[in-house]
Amino acid sequence: MNSVHSAPRTHARRLYLVVPALALTVLLSGCVNILGLFGDRSEPTGESVSAELAPYYEQVLTWVDCGDGAQCAEATAPMDWANPTPQTDITLALARHTATGESLGSLFVNPGGPGASGYDLVHDDVDFAVSETLRENYDVIGWDPRGVGRSTPVTCLDDEGLDEFIFGIPDAPIGSDAWLAESEDAAIGFGEACFTNTGPVLQFIDTQSTVHDLDMLRAIVGDEKLQYLGYSYGSDIGSYYIENFPQNVGRIVLDGATDSSISVFEVGRVQTAGFQRALENYLAACPTLFDDCPFTGGVDDALTTIRELYDRYDATPVAAPDGRMMDAGVIDIAMSTALYSQESWQFLNDLFSEAAVDETETAFFLADFYYSRDVDGTYTDNSLEAFIAIYCVDYPVEADPAVLVKQQELMREASPTTYRDFPPTGDLTCVNWPYQYIGPGITELTGEGAPPVLIVSTTGDPATPYEWGVALSKQLQSAQLITYNGEGHTAYNGGVTCVDDAVDNYFVSGTVPDADPNCGA
Repeated sequence: MNSVHSAPRTHARRLYLVVPALALTVLLSGCVNILGLFGDRSEPTGESVSAELAPYYEQVLTWVDCGDGAQCAEATAPMDWANPTPQTDITLALARHTATGESLGSLFVNPGGPGASGYDLVHDDVDFAVSETLRENYDVIGWDPRGVGRSTPVTCLDDEGLDEFIFGIPDAPIGSDAWLAESEDAAIGFGEACFTNTGPVLQFIDTQSTVHDLDMLRAIVGDEKLQYLGYSYGSDIGSYYIENFPQNVGRIVLDGATDSSISVFEVGRVQTAGFQRALENYLAACPTLFDDCPFTGGVDDALTTIRELYDRYDATPVAAPDGRMMDAGVIDIAMSTALYSQESWQFLNDLFSEAAVDETETAFFLADFYYSRDVDGTYTDNSLEAFIAIYCVDYPVEADPAVLVKQQELMREASPTTYRDFPPTGDLTCVNWPYQYIGPGITELTGEGAPPVLIVSTTGDPATPYEWGVALSKQLQSAQLITYNGEGHTAYNGGVTCVDDAVDNYFVSGTVPDADPNCGA
């Protein structure tokens, strides 16, 4: 069978925020009852909406203690915002930590993905999500967007099925007609499983619906204006909120911003080039930074060695102790995971040292972290399934053979080191998805009428490259760019005082920098 890493499933990598240094810390929840028996109720704004939407915008949340000092609640949203019907309503799960000082209101946080859990981020690790300053001044709220985690979820395969879909290797030779048939069968089977096990909400797991959900959540927590911090794909949610609800924008920061004006192929191409640059930056620094650097020559020699590893493991995969096979796809996703943060570069030393002698431990450790797979073989969330579901309805699929051939050439140019010579089929999973594209199309967003917002972008970000943040800051009429000259995916609350102060001052006092502070230059 086919795997998602070895098939032409998608050109794009997930964008969610990765914990620095891949610490994978187990977060223990306490059991402090701070709310009493009946919980705490949020009063909605009572703003005027249509009669059919009033039940959603006027619902009252009940917050109850859910451990670790957090409060949790569930909201109801229509499955289809264009045709709200109570019989098909969905639920949205929220977690919050109330302000440690006098609250200015609610601050919604989304970690990205698509498919990452905002509920888990805020419930388990609020101090990673925001600074102490924002903890003091805001009730910090994370929620699982529709399709994700504790909200009405996308459900496709069991753990064994996900292992086969992600890590299974086709029996036929790569690129052959039989290989392509196996790949398409796997894609069709995955889509059918999602359709059967998720139901009709699968059609509405799209970013535009999530944006409308967020506006509803803003109202029912009692905030007339939205205060929002969106990381990575979370910036998609935020930028479309600015576009669709400019009158309700309060203070919004988008860190690791994306650019809605480019095609899904261009997203993948620029990402791929970004990871190539990040790899080259690691290789240039490796001999100086690490005593155990596995590369002793120059960058070009190291890139050649890595290219040879890809070719070798595509030709002859190696079995891990649990029976899964390490091919170039596993190495690729492991390498990409460690490139999200400079603090994770040590994992690259281990990965390449082990791969040189047919060892698989670090490769699968990193791949399992990326796919949220636990050591016992269980998947701890549905982030991959939600990612695919959102991706397939958010973006149109290219099917023109001539265009696909040209795109393949451009991908090879973007990353000659990691490029894998598959047939130019496009995205087989989305081509065969039960529901087709319903997104807003490729367009430049302007956010006309919105108050000032901040865009944070990192020059060495491989997942959401710097040029995306620059582009978005020019498109949104009220945006101010905050540049961080450095490595890694996203910058806020990562110890860069210049970035942290700009964001915190904006959220607390509304102060907008007169110009890009060009942090770290």
